Amino acid sequence: MNTEIKTKKVLQDNTVSVKLKIGSIWVSFMFLYVYVDYFQLYMPNKIEEIQRGKVFLFDITQGFIFTALSLATIPILMIFLSVTLKAKANRLINLIIATTLIPYMLLNLAGEAWPHMIFAAVVEITLLCLIIYFAWKWPSDKTVRA
Repeated sequence: MNTEIKTKKVLQDNTVSVKLKIGSIWVSFMFLYVYVDYFQLYMPNKIEEIQRGKVFLFDITQGFIFTALSLATIPILMIFLSVTLKAKANRLINLIIATTLIPYMLLNLAGEAWPHMIFAAVVEITLLCLIIYFAWKWPSDKTVRA
């Protein structure tokens, strides 16, 4: 008779807070956001256009650079805000910002859109939809009487 007892190790799977999930999605989003712009520098004539003071249809001015940085600052700050804001404000701001950025990501495809840009836009929009999903489905505590 075999009396040997077999044990099986089960990996521990800790629950990750919705704040950390959303914050990590913003980090992934930002990596793509930056790398798409970086890889555009490898496209033919892009560096020459920049040296001539143009980006797409826009003149490179202090205002243009300030606007570009301001737009990039929004998702950058969302990494921090998603981890630190209280749940109610966190949920609302993530829903608003992620929803607002979807058309902006599509607008980035205007003009000459190479496959890497389309791929990144699809992934970026998917990440934004995940943010919207997690924010929308934010877990609630038991109902509290007001």
